[in-house]
Amino acid sequence: MEILFRLMSRYKKEGARAAVYLYVAVFVLLLFSTTLYAAGPTAVTEEYRTFMGISSRNVIWFVAEVHLMFGAFVLGVPMFAVTLEAIGAKTKDPRYDRLSYEFVKLLSGAFSTTAALGGLLAFSLFGLYPRFMGYLFDVFHDVFYIYALIFFGESFTFYLYYYLWDKMKTQKWLHIWLGILLNVWGTILMMVANSWAGFMMSPVHIDAETGRFTGEVMQAITTPLWHPINIHRLLGNVAFGGFVGGAYAAVRYLGAQTQEEKAHYDWMGYISNFIGVAGLIPLPFAGYWMGREVYSVSAVMGNNMMGGAFSWTFILQAILVGTLFIMSNYYLWIGMERIPGSERYSKYVKFIEGIIIICFAVWLTPHNLPLNAQEQVQLGGQYHPTFKFLGLMAAKNAVINFIILSTFVSFLLYRRANKHDGIPFSQQGTTPKIVLCGVGGLCLLMMGYYGHFMYTADPTLFDLTPDKAKYFKLPAYLLFTQMAMVVVAILLTFNNKGKIAQALYLGIAVLSITFILGPYGFVVMAVANPLLRNIAFTQWSMMMTCLLFISTIDVYLFKGAKEYGNIVWGKMPVRAQYVLILLCLAIVLNIGLMGFIRSGLREDWHIYGVLRDTSEWAFTPTNATMAKMVSACLLVFLGVVSFLFWLTSVDKHGDHGDGGENVAVPVEEEQQAGVHGWAPKPAFAVEMHQRNITKGEGLTNAGGVLGGGTIR
Repeated sequence: MEILFRLMSRYKKEGARAAVYLYVAVFVLLLFSTTLYAAGPTAVTEEYRTFMGISSRNVIWFVAEVHLMFGAFVLGVPMFAVTLEAIGAKTKDPRYDRLSYEFVKLLSGAFSTTAALGGLLAFSLFGLYPRFMGYLFDVFHDVFYIYALIFFGESFTFYLYYYLWDKMKTQKWLHIWLGILLNVWGTILMMVANSWAGFMMSPVHIDAETGRFTGEVMQAITTPLWHPINIHRLLGNVAFGGFVGGAYAAVRYLGAQTQEEKAHYDWMGYISNFIGVAGLIPLPFAGYWMGREVYSVSAVMGNNMMGGAFSWTFILQAILVGTLFIMSNYYLWIGMERIPGSERYSKYVKFIEGIIIICFAVWLTPHNLPLNAQEQVQLGGQYHPTFKFLGLMAAKNAVINFIILSTFVSFLLYRRANKHDGIPFSQQGTTPKIVLCGVGGLCLLMMGYYGHFMYTADPTLFDLTPDKAKYFKLPAYLLFTQMAMVVVAILLTFNNKGKIAQALYLGIAVLSITFILGPYGFVVMAVANPLLRNIAFTQWSMMMTCLLFISTIDVYLFKGAKEYGNIVWGKMPVRAQYVLILLCLAIVLNIGLMGFIRSGLREDWHIYGVLRDTSEWAFTPTNATMAKMVSACLLVFLGVVSFLFWLTSVDKHGDHGDGGENVAVPVEEEQQAGVHGWAPKPAFAVEMHQRNITKGEGLTNAGGVLGGGTIR
């Protein structure tokens, strides 16, 4: 495969010529088919039309899904691109600027493709569903015009941000603010579009007799599902952009001609995976919040989602989410092979792997099984006598937290793999102590607020009888215990026992979240079911504060630490690149599947409970149909994205170098010389050798000369 990519890179001119011919052929074919269609118009009904006899729902489904995939990419990538640019400006490391520019360069084609698909979707909706779009336009007519103006603002900002990159090198922070403005426009666009989806699922201020909307436009925007959809899609866009960027890095790594290129794209793949996982970690809880609000809006939609027509679709979704966590961890474990000193932590990998796989098995276990009558008789009913409990939300909430915390531990081991102990915390001055106390205070405030709420909560607010108040106490006690652990961990860290503080805090968090609140959730489901959502939020609060607090300790724990050696970027087995590609496939399939669920929950309603779908396609498609359609969207999206990625590799104009710190050395020459990783300039190599003699063989300062100073 690697040889194939190298051969492709040698024939870019021929490939460009073939691409132009293919583009012209497709254009002529589309023009010819459009002419034929115009020559024979189909019958037009008042409410619905068709396109060349194709199901209108399938047309909208396909165009909307591919548009949303590109939208997720162009909204997610600028978020971490501007973050990387800011890191580069702060650290004066030109590699971050180069990486940020390369991410933004990917958007140049994807941005216009997204806009074109958006226009196609609008024409398709107004043409194929005139009555539905007429109703929606009556409600959001002002918003549609504002949306178009905001899109112009985003477009102009993007092109300024992209084309002024070199010209604003001396005004870097002003350029970064331009990138921030680009993200602001993109986020507003996403939120406006989400308001339409939210209104379709949870309409408000509807006249019961006429079915007309009687409220103000802001009331139509701020429906109960608006913010849950906003948060869920925002995090999903970050994860989506990160994993797609990782696939790009993997493909470029496989086709790299020099060791310097391999090193760059290896590092890019790691950063992309880090970003993808950062967006993925809070995503299950955003999904849980949205699911809870869906159930609050309509118990019918809620039951269909988790226990009805879409219950097995969620099993497929669980498999994809589990794949994302397992593969991202596997990529980290492979990456530890390029880090000197990582063998100290290799023995822990098998335990983390075992935990994740066991939790994954629980995560995808269904509550009810698809059994025939004979199998039910043999089993003794529709549900397995033991495993049925693993299909309930109490079990799911427990194991997904454990998976996230295990993934977090993998990142901690990766980060400290090549480091000795750092400067003792007591000798680091005042600033680290202030920061640690500030972060600890934030965690105390968050857990203290919710702990007090749970301890003093009135059960009648949850439609429970007053005698159920006792079931609110245990979550409150656990939150108070975790607050005490914050204080203990701070004191231990102040006394230079930061590792013990991390282990103690993490251990108590796992015990409380998984092994106490997990089983307790089954008790709550039996006697006080509405409380389960508060149990889930308690688990989320403890988990997020754990990630924040332990990360802060870890930053100062290894401050100024000596290194066993530098990370050898570019020394990754080929299978690691296929893991990045698999992560891309999984996230694209997942976004397509979740789009099907979110739209399908309305069943035969365009606008739930208000405007019914009376077309011949007003039925819930099977999972087989869903799989075919989502797979088609996957192929088209990745096909177009691959073409755009290829174009960026063909166009070398405006490429940024690496700041003059490294020179390209052919892979073959470097392998013959026995050199791995980035090849430094000769003078720089002499300087590095002199530093090593001075500081001791194989021992350099953290953030040193070769491969150090990166996000780990």
